[in-house]
Amino acid sequence: MKNPFSLFANKKKFSEPTRHAKRSWKKHNTHISFSNTALCLALLFLFIPLFVIIFYSFNESKDTTFTRFSFVWYEKLFLGSGDLWASLAKSLLVAFSSALVATLIGSLASIGISWYKFFGRKYIQSISFLPMVLPEVIMGVSMLIFFSGIKLSLGLFTIFIAHTTFCLPFVYLMVSARVDEFDYSIIEASHDLGANEVQTLFKVIIPAIMPGILSGFMMSVTMSLEDYVITSLVSGPGSTTLPLYVYSMIRFGVSPVINSLSFVLILAICLITFILRKGLKNFAASR
Repeated sequence: MKNPFSLFANKKKFSEPTRHAKRSWKKHNTHISFSNTALCLALLFLFIPLFVIIFYSFNESKDTTFTRFSFVWYEKLFLGSGDLWASLAKSLLVAFSSALVATLIGSLASIGISWYKFFGRKYIQSISFLPMVLPEVIMGVSMLIFFSGIKLSLGLFTIFIAHTTFCLPFVYLMVSARVDEFDYSIIEASHDLGANEVQTLFKVIIPAIMPGILSGFMMSVTMSLEDYVITSLVSGPGSTTLPLYVYSMIRFGVSPVINSLSFVLILAICLITFILRKGLKNFAASR
């Protein structure tokens, strides 16, 4: 399609209506490009397996051949899978507790490292990213050796420590990005108005960086819920989390109950994401 604004190509400056019309034409001039094609292929690659899982969760048969629409696997999920729900409860307990501690430590660390100067500050900034770049196997083996060295029995507590450790850098990174955008003159203004360090922290700094804190918390919960490698290395008897339980089930064949559970978790995550998105928007608008 010929650009209708080619008549203005010889002019160096366009009027505001012309620039607005040109931007609007470019926006609505839909055409197939490499970036759009790559985006569509990436979305298909990510979401087609989810739709396949959802589709087969309503299959009456265990086979890959769809026989009849049925809720039999959802009935078995909610009424006959006590061990699965127990493992999910353990995963949620570890995820939220470790995310809470990691968010608390990571948020305070990002504030302290960004605004205060002390000996070893640069080294702490560098090593804080190690859990992000190290392979999970190395992290898990090192923690297993550490727990064995201090004679700490493996269980939910060791999983909690391990998850808190590898979630810390992600919280620190996300909160630091928010802290870097913070106007330090606001803190000076709060001090001029008579606020001390604690009052400034809770009434000025934390409300301003709350979106970063909530994002770090949710990222930590997600990473803790889906982790398998580190959890399998530091878990003990009676501490089977959901990833460990699911893996033990699929070793003997994929059960359609897993498909049903996956769909339930997808719905729950979408609902939580929608609520948080609306909440963060309202929170940002109220600031």
